[in-house]
Amino acid sequence: MHFGFSYVGLIYLVLLFIPNIIWTKHRPKDYEEYVKKESRFLLFMERAGEILVTATAVFFSDFNLRMWTAWCWWLVVSFLLMILYEIYWIRYFRSGQTMKDFYSRLLFFRVAGATLPVAAFFLLGIYGSNILMILSSLILGIGHIGIHLAHEKEIYGARKKPPFPLRFGKGILITALVLFFGILSTGIAIRNVRYFNHYGNLFEGVDEQVYLSLGGEEQYVLMTGKNVKNPVIIYLHGGPASPDTFCTYTFADYLTDDYTFICWDQRGCGRTYYKNEAADPQNVTATYEQALTDLDELVDYALQRFGQQKVILMGHSYGTILGSRYAQAYPEKVSALVSVAQVTSLEKTDLYSYRDALARAQEAGEDTRDLEKAYIAFCAEKSGKNQMALRKETAKYHPVRVRDNAIWMSATSPYFGMDDLKWFLVQLGDLNEYYKLNRQLFDETLDFDIYRMDNHYQMPVYFISGTDDWICPLDSVEEYMDSISAPEKSLVRFTGCGHNVQYSKPEQFAETVKEILK
Repeated sequence: MHFGFSYVGLIYLVLLFIPNIIWTKHRPKDYEEYVKKESRFLLFMERAGEILVTATAVFFSDFNLRMWTAWCWWLVVSFLLMILYEIYWIRYFRSGQTMKDFYSRLLFFRVAGATLPVAAFFLLGIYGSNILMILSSLILGIGHIGIHLAHEKEIYGARKKPPFPLRFGKGILITALVLFFGILSTGIAIRNVRYFNHYGNLFEGVDEQVYLSLGGEEQYVLMTGKNVKNPVIIYLHGGPASPDTFCTYTFADYLTDDYTFICWDQRGCGRTYYKNEAADPQNVTATYEQALTDLDELVDYALQRFGQQKVILMGHSYGTILGSRYAQAYPEKVSALVSVAQVTSLEKTDLYSYRDALARAQEAGEDTRDLEKAYIAFCAEKSGKNQMALRKETAKYHPVRVRDNAIWMSATSPYFGMDDLKWFLVQLGDLNEYYKLNRQLFDETLDFDIYRMDNHYQMPVYFISGTDDWICPLDSVEEYMDSISAPEKSLVRFTGCGHNVQYSKPEQFAETVKEILK
């Protein structure tokens, strides 16, 4: 939730108040007699809901228009309900203005004058991902709709029950809607709660989601921190083309007291891809060398924006390739390198993983034909598809004891958006199409061998690995660390964790980062 003036909320309130002001001079005959019988509890809920909805609609900017995504359909439907609300009033003012006119149905809406605005504000809360508006509209609905349903019953009496199949179907539909909106509202509430501690960043720090021009392309960058004078960490996601910017809050929130944390969706993936899809739909510009150029421009921006002389680079998986290369190319701009699940050579590490899995399978007396077949296919053609097929087979023999909850963390993230979901679905879809989108990056990554690089670093280098990581096996990281020279180097092992240490134990991971960077 974001404090600030909402012009959309104000428009909704105007659409709500004007007909009601006019109505005070056009009330149905005998309406006051019905008012005398109103429940005090429902009346209290109605008044409380009116105050809460009015305040929330105006003082949170979440409801204002923004760049179109599929999520904006909530606003469209919400506004259509407000239009129906205006139509309801026009019909009433042109009628005989009796109690029956006041409570006649509009389409399939009972007590339309009450249900339509409540539903509109509820969906506005969904659109704005604002739990206060959702709860406020529910409070208003209990009171406002409850009062008018009681009046309707007085006028028309008890309605005849429809046939059982119709009642049963209606019950199923209502139950499904309650469950759907209940789960959705719960997710929004968790997102809001998880963002509360970020309000402290707004005073002396930074909490921004922006698109920066990097390498001539608008790229999505997230920056958080409680003091802009703190050292800067730039996080490089893995993959390639597997952004997790929306999920980094899980460990970054424990770092923002001491550091300004920056992460970004690199060229060719995530929000950056969709921002530039029209200009570069096939990711022609998404190359390894271009990624280094983009990173250099991001580093320069961070140095200038936050008044620093150097930045700390933190890479994960593929991001360690980018981080290692950049640290050696621009040592004057990097104060330390933190490598999480260091990539040394994917060809060699997959071979290492295969041999270990094969030994375990043979020891257990299991059929190894599928495993061997996957390895032969990978050796014949080192493609991303064959690599994933091989990892699927080896993973059967390499269970991770401490798993991460990345899916739940993402779904309840205060930064998760529709473009993040779209890209996630791309990754889950046709692997050939996914690899084709970033063919150059995948080919260069599969061919990467860190031992071809200079093994001397001019800044401290710290490695963090899970003992159950078989994508970047611990032994390969230990071997590489022993081969390099640096002012300081160390390796922290997380027992039982797999490839995503930062999500398996986010708080412990952050504390480890702070400790080694002291």
